[in-house]
Amino acid sequence: MSLSNSVGRALEISLRGADELLPQDEWVRKLQRSEATGTPLRIKFGLDPTAPDIHLGHTVVFNKMRQLQDLGHTVIPLIGDFTTTIGDPSGRNSTRPPLTREQIEANAATYFDQLRLVLNVDIAEVRYNSEWSDPLGARGMIQLAAKYTVARMMERDDFNRRFKGGQSISVHEFLYPLMQGYDSVALKSDLELGGTDQKFNLLVGRHLQQEYGQEPQCILTMPLLEGLDGVEKMSKSKNNYIGISEDANTMFAKVLSISDDLMWRWYTLLSFQSLEQIAALKAEIEGGRNPKDAKVALAKEITTRFHSAAAADAAEQDFINRSKGGVPDEIPEVSLSGAPLGIAQLLKQANLAPSTSEGNRLIDGGGVRIDSAVVSDKALKLPAGSYVVQVGKRKFARVTLS
Repeated sequence: MSLSNSVGRALEISLRGADELLPQDEWVRKLQRSEATGTPLRIKFGLDPTAPDIHLGHTVVFNKMRQLQDLGHTVIPLIGDFTTTIGDPSGRNSTRPPLTREQIEANAATYFDQLRLVLNVDIAEVRYNSEWSDPLGARGMIQLAAKYTVARMMERDDFNRRFKGGQSISVHEFLYPLMQGYDSVALKSDLELGGTDQKFNLLVGRHLQQEYGQEPQCILTMPLLEGLDGVEKMSKSKNNYIGISEDANTMFAKVLSISDDLMWRWYTLLSFQSLEQIAALKAEIEGGRNPKDAKVALAKEITTRFHSAAAADAAEQDFINRSKGGVPDEIPEVSLSGAPLGIAQLLKQANLAPSTSEGNRLIDGGGVRIDSAVVSDKALKLPAGSYVVQVGKRKFARVTLS
């Protein structure tokens, strides 16, 4: 198929880092029609506000939306304020508890400020699926359910696995993919984005659009980003994440902590550099340039995106100072009483450790310093005075003890 330069470029951008684009030939035809008519395509991504904070793993899909938005298409961040009350069963081995309306509203309220860091929200079509889901009512829900079979629903891996394992599946969980699919009908979407764990739900959207007489959407799935450990997907529960609202110094240092192999994966999925620029940089590294140079460049790009270029420069200098054993210019000031105070208790009260037992574990690992000296005695009690306390490479506090 002969493609115009603009359509070929749009296809290349669509495929960058993607897991699957289905069906690709249909997406090409949509792009060609858009070019011929000057009508932007409608690109949807659903966000269930199950937690208030967004991490870099979430931005893999946001980045793709931004790339397509920059081509002139209409991106639709869809806040799933209705579907979140059901609870997404994707990848679950048990029924997921739904959130209350108050929890959903509190989480959704924080999404906009964070979305602005990636998308141009001012020209995006931000929607809430309660707009059409609440008016659907019981009759509409039953009519919708009639458009999909139980046999098709049981083809879904997690449902099939739970059924065979004798684990419960609540009937309301079948409604989640149906309602997500109905969102595509309501929005008349041309393309829906999601993680690889959302493929089934995205395909339900295609099916329902056909049932309602619409041209079916294409689907674009993006891989799940590995976290700092390079093994598990990025997740707050696994503590291998970088939150996009974290301070610049922490964000910069965390990016530098990833492995050299993982760095290239992050370049593909998180960087806004072209694939040609990344390939050239990789060739330089293979030719003998220090891999740390590429990692610093990535850390600065990501930190700049969510903070500023000046903050990224300052974070780089802060990291250099710390690596030389220096103390950052700005660290938390903490005032405590109760001298003499046990070191583990001090770590807990200064919010440098979540508990005294964790404080003792950190001391055993050689991860605690007072005024640059490593602490090895868990029985140490500190008299009144002022101390610079360091835990690991990134946690500092200036503690005044009385």
